[in-house]
Amino acid sequence: MAKEDKYKEINAVKNDKLKALDAAISQIEKQYGKGSIMKLGDNSAHMNVETIPTGSLSLDIALGLGGLPKGRIIEIYGPESSGKTTVALHAVAEVQKRGGIAGFIDAEHALDPVYAKNIGVDIDNLYISQPDCGEQALEITETMVRSGAVDIVIVDSVAALVPKAEIDGDMGDSHVGLQARLMSQALRKLTSVISKSNCVVIFINQLREKVGVMFGNPETTTGGRALKFYSSVRMDVRRIEALKQGGEVVGNRTRVKIVKNKVAPPFREAEFDIMFGQGISREGDILDLAADKGVVNKSGAWYAYNGDKIGQGRENAKQYLKDNPLICEEIEAKVREMLKVDGTEESEEAKENETEAQSIKAAEAIAKKAEAIEKAASSEAEE
Repeated sequence: MAKEDKYKEINAVKNDKLKALDAAISQIEKQYGKGSIMKLGDNSAHMNVETIPTGSLSLDIALGLGGLPKGRIIEIYGPESSGKTTVALHAVAEVQKRGGIAGFIDAEHALDPVYAKNIGVDIDNLYISQPDCGEQALEITETMVRSGAVDIVIVDSVAALVPKAEIDGDMGDSHVGLQARLMSQALRKLTSVISKSNCVVIFINQLREKVGVMFGNPETTTGGRALKFYSSVRMDVRRIEALKQGGEVVGNRTRVKIVKNKVAPPFREAEFDIMFGQGISREGDILDLAADKGVVNKSGAWYAYNGDKIGQGRENAKQYLKDNPLICEEIEAKVREMLKVDGTEESEEAKENETEAQSIKAAEAIAKKAEAIEKAASSEAEE
């Protein structure tokens, strides 16, 4: 009997707590709207992160989810002429291919429309703004994101977001921490809006040197530390070597390191070619991954696919894939299947988690039923 009384007391307390919680939830929803508070499991349909491809298969793999996560802030930084804007423009091209809308905040006033078109950007449908000051740039960004119609916004670059006070002042005037305060305030406002609208906002940033650093990396990014915290993904873009053809430099070999990643494991690296006037070499990227995974056989300088030689030397093999797009797509599909890009792993994992959750619920139900039978049996025995 004492045991039963204890169970009744525990259940009564639990029911009182649940009633109080229901009252609190209904008050919150009445004040802030439906869906302002919910159980994490109730929102399981939105738990898998949606992504935008970057235009480079190796970079999609390095990012872990098959692209840039939607509804997040991304930072791309690196030295001058390393390929930061190129990577961002490829993401814009991928969004436009899928019928999305893109915006470009050109604070540096340096966007080359001819190069953007060669990359694959639909410049006729790209919304561009060349703001006068940093406040204007960030307000335009916020308005575009808040509209809910824009899928991606590029801010090029953080270093060029000059506060109005600095523009109005004279050359040589000291403005300590103005830009850092501006960025901190803007990101506080932007984060929730970006998440709700499911828009990707890419901030391109420059590098500066810290003065008097004896040990460790003296490099730092501009605009204070706020962007480092608010970014879900940070990419370090570096030029590692020049690509030559007949003694003439035709492009750069670029390495991208994922230095921060909140949606997948960080510190992965991707290497690809950026060809002058063309952007990221898709064929070169696919060829490298295919050779690495054994889809394309490499023997000495020769590359072969399905027993047929496709070229002597990397450049000839790249040209073959460019001339035969169907074979290139076939190789890409095989590489994607092997590496499980496009969220295949994630969906399988989600299914496993769902099955596990269902098993736990079933086990709990059986345990409760057994407990009820045991209680009924004990009460009968006492009678």
